Amino acid sequence: MNFQLRTLSVALALAGAAIALPAAAQSSTDSVSNGAEKAWDATKDGTTKAYDATKDAAGKGWDATKDTTKKATDATVKGTEKGWDATKKTTKKATTATESGAEKAWDATKKTSSKAWDATKHGTKTAVDATGHAASATGKAISNAGTAAADATRNAGNAVAEKLPPAPSN
Repeated sequence: MNFQLRTLSVALALAGAAIALPAAAQSSTDSVSNGAEKAWDATKDGTTKAYDATKDAAGKGWDATKDTTKKATDATVKGTEKGWDATKKTTKKATTATESGAEKAWDATKKTSSKAWDATKHGTKTAVDATGHAASATGKAISNAGTAAADATRNAGNAVAEKLPPAPSN
């Protein structure tokens, strides 16, 4: 009888183990599956945020580039118009002086040509300065856009890393 009692206890222990072990394994598999699903969702979310931030930053960079290019073009046109107006004005003065005599014409031509040249140089310098400022502003806008995109990508990666389940220990 004692032998049968021992055999019965062993049989019951084995039966309990046969039921409990697969249930524990299933629970562990569900946990890993849930963790993987959460990691995938976090990766999708972080990638979407990084994409949106990059798109937004690129749009801002493009807008800044368009704006500064327009300003540079406007400054160039304005400087050129000033130079042309000064040239027309001084040419008329030179023509008038030429009519009143060769000597006076020569002196007036030298004087007005110098003024026209100075006005042209000034207009060109203004245009060059405006173009330089516009290029600098464009470079800053692009740099800021790149930094913002990199920060957003880094933040998205950190958010994904935070949502990953810890590695199981053996």
